[in-house]
Amino acid sequence: MEKEIELIRMSSTEIMEKVAAYKDEQIIILNQVNKVNETEQYSSIRADFFLAILCLRGKASLSLNNNSYEIGRNDLMICHPQTLLKHGMIGDDFECCGFCLSPEYAKRIFVMSTSANNWYSRLYLEQHPIISLNDEESQLFCQYYNLLNSKLTGTPHRHQKELINALLQAFIYEFQDAMEKYIQLKPIAFNSSNNLFNAFMELLISSYPKERSVSYYANRLFVTSKYLSAVCKENSGETASDLITCYVMKDIVCLLKSPDKSIKEIANELNFATLSFFGKYVKRNLGLSPKEYREKLSQQEGNVQ
Repeated sequence: MEKEIELIRMSSTEIMEKVAAYKDEQIIILNQVNKVNETEQYSSIRADFFLAILCLRGKASLSLNNNSYEIGRNDLMICHPQTLLKHGMIGDDFECCGFCLSPEYAKRIFVMSTSANNWYSRLYLEQHPIISLNDEESQLFCQYYNLLNSKLTGTPHRHQKELINALLQAFIYEFQDAMEKYIQLKPIAFNSSNNLFNAFMELLISSYPKERSVSYYANRLFVTSKYLSAVCKENSGETASDLITCYVMKDIVCLLKSPDKSIKEIANELNFATLSFFGKYVKRNLGLSPKEYREKLSQQEGNVQ
């Protein structure tokens, strides 16, 4: 029981550090994730890192944002910060390799690697966090992983920081090219509108709990609410308000799917002024009250069983 309590109190980064081959403030190199299975299962944790893990052999099951997934050989799992993580079963023969990046470091690397700064790529990965690679793509991932690991754990040298940055940027370019078989990525427009939209989405997605007013984000980005909404419409086809509601509802649905918290606790966690206002907000966007939505989920689970 003490181990279980310890894990619940630990941050997601601290849990990853327990299975790290290398760690510093910016990056954690992973290769022993199966050690997590030696402890009791822990309550869901919200990731405070960017995570990429490739399964080398064996199988594992896990939950991302309360959606169940299974991963096997050559499956690559991508998790962005604020993903709700819970591990399930990890096979005794499960082996993987991968790395975690701090949100600040990941943001810098992605900005430098211009191809990664793409709305459609981010949206696809949110909806499909597990990607099946072919043998060639899997080998390529391992090559970058081995290079990063060797450079980080080897003798320090004057240009080590620049070399690590370059390796991660190269990996992102390679990964982006591999993504083209799944989605048609649009060329990036280097203009103030696109830059503002990306800054807005980064601010929205990385925050938790999320502010629900357009004016909050507009003030943080030093523009008017009207201009921000127009920019969002131009770049995504959705207004700023629509995008905010979409991501707030993702958090709400994710928490409602978990039995760990009461509806009142969820409302408080997401900074709703009253339980009544939270109920009306959910009803307006889901067509069901929070209680009705949970009852519907229970019925669906019962039918499956």
